[in-house]
Amino acid sequence: MAKFEEGLRYSESHEYVRLDGDYAYVGISDYAQHALGNIVYVDMPEVDDEVTAGEEFGAVESVKAASDLIAPVSGTVVEVNEALEDQPELINQDAFATWIIKVQLADPSELDALMDAKAYEAHCAE
Repeated sequence: MAKFEEGLRYSESHEYVRLDGDYAYVGISDYAQHALGNIVYVDMPEVDDEVTAGEEFGAVESVKAASDLIAPVSGTVVEVNEALEDQPELINQDAFATWIIKVQLADPSELDALMDAKAYEAHCAE
């Protein structure tokens, strides 16, 4: 059963945002990692790349499928989770502890367009 963590913001494409001041940690939700199955590869942008809300910034590949990663917020990538290069399965072990990119937010108001945990859980149940 998928977990829905309070205090995060979620996109319809199953990415989450964990806010830390002017920075956002972006990953895929527990629901998404369950749907994908065993993750074998994560394609991530480079540090200093710009990401734009609603646009692709990478991909997650599992033994069953590949899924584009869609940026829930816009900004500049300041860090990528390098552990995922050798251990993409960390996302399956704990999706919420295993962020993919850290972004310096360009427009914090974009967070208003994202769902809270309760709304996201309802979205996933549809």
